[in-house]
Amino acid sequence: MHEVERAERRERPLAGRVALVAGATRGAGRAMAVELGAAGAVVYATGRTTRASVSEVGRDTETIEGTAELVAAAGGECVAVPVDHLEPDRVRALVDRIDRERGRLDVLVNDLWGGDHLLDHPFTGRMWEHSLADGLRMLELGVHAHAITSHRALPLLTRRPGGLVVEVTDGTAESDAAYRGHFFYDLAKHAPIRMALALGEELRDAGCTAVALTPGYLRSEAMLDTHFGVTEENWRDAVARDPAFAVSESPRYVARAVVALAADPDVARWNGRSLSSGGLAKEYGFTDADGSRPDAWPFIAALAAGERPDPADYR
Repeated sequence: MHEVERAERRERPLAGRVALVAGATRGAGRAMAVELGAAGAVVYATGRTTRASVSEVGRDTETIEGTAELVAAAGGECVAVPVDHLEPDRVRALVDRIDRERGRLDVLVNDLWGGDHLLDHPFTGRMWEHSLADGLRMLELGVHAHAITSHRALPLLTRRPGGLVVEVTDGTAESDAAYRGHFFYDLAKHAPIRMALALGEELRDAGCTAVALTPGYLRSEAMLDTHFGVTEENWRDAVARDPAFAVSESPRYVARAVVALAADPDVARWNGRSLSSGGLAKEYGFTDADGSRPDAWPFIAALAAGERPDPADYR
């Protein structure tokens, strides 16, 4: 192999692969589409917000067309497809299109959520005091949509060995072992961890792998501009309001974790496990956009235990 070819493989380790990022409108999903595309994968990016229609999340500043443009700007190829993943027929049509156009699916990222607008911050009230309609909607968005997508997409992904399923959630198995403070949110965010465990068992004989993956404290668009009223440039101004934000991370960090997993020929060692961006950064050596390696979950645990951890020790 020529040196030029080796360099291209290092820069684009996923060349020839096909990825579906379900829920790629904004946040971690958008960054995952961009990083996968930059690494050489053909990316199908789905979401409910387009330039013609806004989802119930209510943000028209991020669209799947915008995601596709960011992938192209990063040197990748992206097909933006409007899909509501709670509609099985539309998901089936999406997978049929991928099969027809590419004949394979190598990476499935289930980054479906879009339920933050149903939550009050900080969490207050007991289960029976919350809106039942809002609670059940969270389970649709965070559980049903994942199951529907996997059910429709896995027959294509398992057609050849080496496929990877990434169930994106909020929290690790360790952090989510404690109650998350909201009955419906707790269920919605623990379910993908169990899905990865179960799918790992069922995918093993096909030579495929499933994992659950969480970012740390994510500096998503909504977290920056709506929750804290800051930007990516001055995000540290929000640390005074929430000390844990000192170890926050950009969406690119967890996206680089997905690329590292997809490019790992020994990814099966993680099968069924709950993983985090900070933990995988130590394993694979990638960094966040600023060159740091935040590891938010141990920091948050130390805060919860009444300690006074130094953020510098967790970056």
